[in-house]
Amino acid sequence: MISDLKDLLKRHEGERFYPYTDTIGHITIGCGRNLSEKGISKIELEFMLDNDISDTLTDAHSIFNNFWSFSEPRQMVILSMIFNIGKNGFLGFKKLIAAIKEGKWLMASVEMIDSQWAKQVGTRAFELAEMMRNG
Repeated sequence: MISDLKDLLKRHEGERFYPYTDTIGHITIGCGRNLSEKGISKIELEFMLDNDISDTLTDAHSIFNNFWSFSEPRQMVILSMIFNIGKNGFLGFKKLIAAIKEGKWLMASVEMIDSQWAKQVGTRAFELAEMMRNG
């Protein structure tokens, strides 16, 4: 029965992989999941976060082939930034990336603070820049 119900719901609701506004104005995703009213569960949040972290690790490794050689705090800074702005957004930080690749941690932290991103994320930028600087 559950399999038949899933097929029926997929046929009626469709399968949407990006949020959309349904016919009455609710933000919806998947097979009719009403995010505006139902949201997601803690288990779903953790599942999505784990998947996003895995994708972020893949992105970091594609940018820095020596990613695992960085101290854990510096790895976390890189991952946090990529998670926040995406791989393509992070690739726009050419001077930051160059400083990291050269092990110039002070310069890397300055590049982080001297950016539009820092203005957008506020105090997070200062915390992450400090982690980058001190490793």
